[in-house]
Amino acid sequence: MKIALLGYGKMGKVIEKVALSRGHEIVLRKTSSSSFEGLENADVAIDFSIPDAAVSNISKCFDTNVPVVCGTTGWLSQYEEMVALCKAKNGTFIYGSNFSLGVNLFFEMNSYLAKLMDKFDQYKVRIEEIHHTQKLDRPSGTAITLANDIIHQSTYSNWALADVTHGEGEKNDSNANEIQIDAQRIENVPGTHTVIYDSEIDSIEIKHTAHNREGFATGAVIAAEWIFGKKGVFSMKDVLDLNK
Repeated sequence: MKIALLGYGKMGKVIEKVALSRGHEIVLRKTSSSSFEGLENADVAIDFSIPDAAVSNISKCFDTNVPVVCGTTGWLSQYEEMVALCKAKNGTFIYGSNFSLGVNLFFEMNSYLAKLMDKFDQYKVRIEEIHHTQKLDRPSGTAITLANDIIHQSTYSNWALADVTHGEGEKNDSNANEIQIDAQRIENVPGTHTVIYDSEIDSIEIKHTAHNREGFATGAVIAAEWIFGKKGVFSMKDVLDLNK
């Protein structure tokens, strides 16, 4: 398969390594200072760029009739616009806040736990996430997905970014229906997410810790392999057959 890499930073280079190891060819390594030349030769594009570039990258793929896998976060206010454009162009699109296979299983665990815990109002949920200092968006797209999945399964109605002082999240109990997300940025941390249910008696928590970027890269390449030859808008639930 011929792959275009839209974004050639640390993640792009790891994706390249994984893709080559799986027998694929890289036909474009797009950076902020280079053109889209070669995109038309790609069977699929993988976008791990920056929030400001994601929408134009995705749109260019639809215009060029190239399926696109997007793992860039921080641009989701325009997600529905991109879904509509994909359908209008008869394109192919997968967005994922996190392509790690482990994280997507973690999403399923989080949803199930949220459904169970909704019956016990003595527990208050919060989310903690830690990423490397180069991550531009805060909170992470993964943390937002976790919060939205909890909201879908419970009486919580919103999430909010907790104040951070010296790396510690300050709980805000002013809104009982609001999930607090404590987003910390620490050097050389690929990504750690913890969902915590606290009561006066005890705490319950589930946690996912990434040891390196290869999990994200492998999942993105697997998603690219899966969408090849398909049309429509998909998610990692489709790729991993988790919709049943």
